[in-house]
Amino acid sequence: MTESDVAADWAAQRRRAIDTHAANLAHRESAEATEAAAMLAEFVATATARGIEPVRLAATSYDGRRRFRTGLRGWYLRPNLAVGADGEFYVLSVRGSLGALFTGVTVQPSRARLVIGEGGRDGERISLRALLDLRLGE
Repeated sequence: MTESDVAADWAAQRRRAIDTHAANLAHRESAEATEAAAMLAEFVATATARGIEPVRLAATSYDGRRRFRTGLRGWYLRPNLAVGADGEFYVLSVRGSLGALFTGVTVQPSRARLVIGEGGRDGERISLRALLDLRLGE
């Protein structure tokens, strides 16, 4: 076996390992998203049954100085996170513009995670379940 064969074999092994890792990660993220979606649907049903009315949701500019209309209704979990009345998860931080102050912004649903704030500063990490329970307890 030549040196180039060894290098090619090593590269092929690394590529297979990377592909396997990526497939496993995608599977875990999909399972997490499915579990989070079920929690959000349960939250909407419980909030509605308890008579907790959804409110108009506003997005905030990345620098936190401006607020923009969204056309969405739902429940805030944090100032920049909300559950829409449609059961979707929304991150309400947007790039603002002067025109958006008058027309509002469109916010697309995001994939909910089971842990909110992971990778953030200390004290900002909380499970989605705990955050939803806190909101229902208010």
